[in-house]
Amino acid sequence: MINIDENNNVIEREEYRAILVGVSTGEDIAYSMEELKNLASASGAETIGEMVQNVDRINSGTFIGTGKLEELAEMVKNMEADLVIFNDELSGMQIRNIEDAVGVRIIDRTMLILDIFAARATSREGRLQVELAQLQYRMPRLLGFGKSLSRLGGGIGTRGPGEKKLETDRRHIQRRMDDIKKEMEEIKANRSIQRARRQKSDIPVAALVGYTNAGKSSIMNILVKEKQVFEKDMLFATLDTASRLIELEDGKKFILVDTVGFVSKLPHALVNAFKATLEEVTEADLLIHVVDASFENHDFQIEVTEKVLKELGADGKESLLAFNKIDKVPEFSSFEKNAFNISAKSGQGMDELKKEIIAKLYSDFETVSLLIPYERGDLVSYINNQAKPLETKYEPNGTLLKVNLGSADRNRLKDYLI
Repeated sequence: MINIDENNNVIEREEYRAILVGVSTGEDIAYSMEELKNLASASGAETIGEMVQNVDRINSGTFIGTGKLEELAEMVKNMEADLVIFNDELSGMQIRNIEDAVGVRIIDRTMLILDIFAARATSREGRLQVELAQLQYRMPRLLGFGKSLSRLGGGIGTRGPGEKKLETDRRHIQRRMDDIKKEMEEIKANRSIQRARRQKSDIPVAALVGYTNAGKSSIMNILVKEKQVFEKDMLFATLDTASRLIELEDGKKFILVDTVGFVSKLPHALVNAFKATLEEVTEADLLIHVVDASFENHDFQIEVTEKVLKELGADGKESLLAFNKIDKVPEFSSFEKNAFNISAKSGQGMDELKKEIIAKLYSDFETVSLLIPYERGDLVSYINNQAKPLETKYEPNGTLLKVNLGSADRNRLKDYLI
């Protein structure tokens, strides 16, 4: 566990001993609990025990039943736990009541995910988005947090930009939220200008999407042919959207975007905060949905990703399905439409995926002939920058170019088509 001060400096390292608590109202939560354990580990907590309760309805005051609450308090005492993590979102009142009963810090799944994001965000925009999500989540829970923060100090669920004096009044927090939104609008405006330039240049865009730790950044680094994006076998290694221009030998080029990974029960506040960044997904010409083929329950991860894409309004976009990490499961095979079996580690299947990406992105491109007058040398330079001409001839009345162009450029240069 890494504690960070208000200036984002590491001030101490500490390992938390956590008990995980899940409640089922009829559904199977085994996978969700396993994922919670991985999230806890990613945040620096050691899971020393688990408790699952099956109920018909949630207890409004303590989330779990009174008998289970007494059992949890006994577990905390006997196992010397110093943290309890619930698999669902808790209200401020529930947090306060449970803490009063068990005597240690209580956090929920949303707080845990926000905590990981707070520790991993590196860019200005990423930090602003996380802080906004933390404030949006914690503001209605100030009553519960006030006692918790003053009694238990820092730790998991309190670090990062969102930990600054959360027990101050609501007006102060609302002002900070308004300030963050203004800053993010400025960043959004700058991104819109950059996107407009891309669209004007007719360079297609492909975006990598998928569950966290599916291998999106590794795939991007292979396609870019050099390690430019941070990659690691851990949850939420990538929080900041990265865009890279990929140029091919035949003159074709496209922009590849790497995005933050999704996870089940992704906090709504976080989805909203990251919508500005994830606009790259909604504006992309093609989505490459990366799936961890080695993970037994990968169908569930596909469903979660599709659900988040629907929330973003990107569910109807053309997409390819890339089952990654097949080096771990050589027997794996998929019969899904537009699916590819690949390994970013070994490179297996990457050439085929790349060819299909290009085919999809350039489906509206056509080979045309243009006769550009010599006085319009600016257009010849533009064409040479946009695409590698297949043929160039110098005629008496201008430069004759045979080139592969998209619909936008064909329309822009329609007066010179022959």
